Amino acid sequence: MLKFLDHLEEWLIATLMAAATLVIFAAVMHRYASGVSFLFPITRHIHMAWAQELCIYMFVWMAKFGAAYGVRTGIHVGVDVLINRMNPVNRGRFILFGLLAGALFTGTVGTLGAEFVWKIGHTDQVSADMEIPMWWVYLAIPCGSYLMCFRFLQVAVNFVRTGALPTHDHAHVAGMEEEEGQDINWFQMQDGLHPKDVAHNEGAKDKNGEKH
Repeated sequence: MLKFLDHLEEWLIATLMAAATLVIFAAVMHRYASGVSFLFPITRHIHMAWAQELCIYMFVWMAKFGAAYGVRTGIHVGVDVLINRMNPVNRGRFILFGLLAGALFTGTVGTLGAEFVWKIGHTDQVSADMEIPMWWVYLAIPCGSYLMCFRFLQVAVNFVRTGALPTHDHAHVAGMEEEEGQDINWFQMQDGLHPKDVAHNEGAKDKNGEKH
C-alpha cells in the first residue's frame, strides 16, 4: 500500500510538471504565432486565455504534493547544526519533537483547509477563466497537507524504530553513477586548494614523469 502511495505521489508530481510545461509552451507558441500575418487567420480561432490560470493551479497542486515528497525523501533544508552537536539521546529527542511538530502543523492546516473547502463548496464561486468550481482548486490544501502530515508521522515512526532519517545527496545528479576509483570532483587540484583545469591538465605529468 505504501509503495503504491509513493508511486502515485511521484506520478502525480511528474504528470503535473510535464502538463504545465506543455501548456506554457503551447501558450507561448500561440502568442508568437498570432503575430505572424499568414498564421493569424488560424490562431485567432484558438483561445488560450485559460492557459495561465491552469498552470498556476497545476503548480499549486504540484507544490503541495512535492512538499510531502520532500518530507519522505529528506530533501527539505533544515538548520540542524546545533542539534547534530548534541549527544545522541538529546539529538533524538529534538528530532522527534521536530517531526511531531511538523505533523501537528500540517494536520492543523489540512483540517482548516478541509473546513474552507467544505464552505466554499456550498457556494457558486468559480475561477475567472476556466470557470471551474473553486473548491477543486482549494482541495489541494487539505489533500497535500494531510499527506505531508502522514509523511511526518511515517518518518517519525521509522526514526523511533531504526534511528535513521531519510537523506538526500544534493550534489548527486540522477543518471550519473560514480564509478569506483573515478575522480568526480573535476575542479580540485592535488593540494585541495585550487581548481584544476581539466582541459589543460589532461595528460600532464608530474616530476616523476607519471600522468595525473
